[in-house]
Amino acid sequence: MTALDARPQAPAAVLRFPEGFRWGTATAAYQIEGAAAEDGRTPSVWDTFSRTPGKVRNGDTGDIAADHYHRLDEDIALMRRLGVTDYRFSIAWPRVRPTGSGPVNAKGLDFYRRLVDGLLEAGIRPVATLYHWDLPQELEDEGGWTNRDTAYRFAEYAEIMAGAVGDRVATWTTLNEPWCAAFLGYGNGVHAPGRTSDLDALRAAHHLNLAHGLAARALRGALPAESEISLTLNLHAVRPLSAAPEDRDAARRIDAVGNRIFLDPVFHGRLPEDLVRDTAGVTDWSFVADGDLATASVPIDSLGINYYSPSVVAAGSSESPSPWAGAERHVRFEPAPGPRTAMDWPVDADGLYEVLTRLRDELPGVPLVVTENGAAYEDYADPSGNVKDPERVAYLDSHLRAVHRALADGADVRGYFLWSLLDNFEWAFGYSKRFGIVHVDFATQRRTLKDSARWYAEAIARGGLEN
Repeated sequence: MTALDARPQAPAAVLRFPEGFRWGTATAAYQIEGAAAEDGRTPSVWDTFSRTPGKVRNGDTGDIAADHYHRLDEDIALMRRLGVTDYRFSIAWPRVRPTGSGPVNAKGLDFYRRLVDGLLEAGIRPVATLYHWDLPQELEDEGGWTNRDTAYRFAEYAEIMAGAVGDRVATWTTLNEPWCAAFLGYGNGVHAPGRTSDLDALRAAHHLNLAHGLAARALRGALPAESEISLTLNLHAVRPLSAAPEDRDAARRIDAVGNRIFLDPVFHGRLPEDLVRDTAGVTDWSFVADGDLATASVPIDSLGINYYSPSVVAAGSSESPSPWAGAERHVRFEPAPGPRTAMDWPVDADGLYEVLTRLRDELPGVPLVVTENGAAYEDYADPSGNVKDPERVAYLDSHLRAVHRALADGADVRGYFLWSLLDNFEWAFGYSKRFGIVHVDFATQRRTLKDSARWYAEAIARGGLEN
């Protein structure tokens, strides 16, 4: 019997989470799967971007990543040992519809059928994300997310996946972090496809909202009535440096282009008036067609929240190229106080509480799920094979306490998905940053549970945190 198999005795005082709370972990296809050119998969924008000199640290690619494609059973067994109730994974669009708009790849569908069936056999609830940034390269060649047609191709892909595994996947997320896809991919070019255009970023953001609505509508028509349809946003916890009106206006500008550019279309069927005004020098928003905002706002069942750290802003200006579509000319980003992760991100669990309680007030009746939260640290396997990561344990503990506090204050939070199950390909940082609670030796693909994995397993087993 291992330490994970022996369920901890409940301490006298436990900070308990509600019955049925979803204890999950999460990954993304390009970051873990590997097998980039196997069984009919064709290149995504990230395959192309990672091969562009200077774009990814050390020239790393996701060709092998954590080799999850070939180690599926091993990784499901790891999750079963941890006791997670849910697993949030993403589907690689170019694996199942390689050109983005042409024939379906049967071998790609078979892989996700095996994944879903394996999770169910292990007693783990599958949570599928349709888009975690791996756009088929052929669609990018036709304009990518700046091309309105991509939204319609995405809806077709959603319907294909619903037909393949919709009877076994209870929760479907259309998009993961469309802000990153639009503003990091098309605005400042640090993510694939690497474009640097404020106009392209805003156009892409709108087409992603449209794609979400079209896909949600397609899923609703193809899935069982009890299925859950969701969207995941990386909402920014934006704080003004001071109470001065100019600093508060800086926070408003970032909130508009970072948060409300998605919240308002999806939940209210409108564009934020101040966003349209602020970006008048970039676009007249004529790419928004009649009916688009009504489509973007089709009802969904929950909202996923990805949170890592807050942003502190003041009046001023920031260096370009910036992902903020012109707002940087009026905004200066200030360092937040406190300890920092290996990503140089501040550790501040209060920001998660702020986001959850804001949504409690602004979107009453919309269930919330923390779909990503975690931290990268400089951890390693020591000579005895152990991976000690006390900083990550402290990070996770503080953020789960923030979730519990939000629950106590009336936020309808249904679950928490730790990012990430495995060390993986961390986008432009390649393999230099480790977010996993399972250490991966990328040379051998050996998996080793970190101390944080054992800590999380104990939290799941007791249904809460030691108080």
